[in-house]
Amino acid sequence: QVQLVESGGGLVQPGESLRLSCQASGFTLDYYAIGWFRQAPGKEREGVSCISGRDGSTYYADSAKGRFTISRDDAKNTVYLQMNSLKPEDTAVYYCAVAAEYYSGNLAPVVYDYWGQGTQVTVSS
Repeated sequence: QVQLVESGGGLVQPGESLRLSCQASGFTLDYYAIGWFRQAPGKEREGVSCISGRDGSTYYADSAKGRFTISRDDAKNTVYLQMNSLKPEDTAVYYCAVAAEYYSGNLAPVVYDYWGQGTQVTVSS
């Protein structure tokens, strides 16, 4: 049974950092692409970053480039999203999701099959 559990969200001030974790079970990371997404109130869900299961290649939305870093720990079957220099506009519920490896690099939510429950990130002074 595929399961994804996010953690690490919270309330931080602008300029601070958070590291989100996505603990996967029921499959191994090296055969699938894992993506991070976010959804702010009243807005559509958007892709933030994803990582290839095959070779660890990483991809970022323009809003995340230079500030966010995606990584994975195969021994822990966990994917991380390190978020630095957070801005109020980063406030959203963050989700991780899994897709077939041939969708690696694709940040369209529709190609992802399984989703976690989300973790709230709030950036506010």
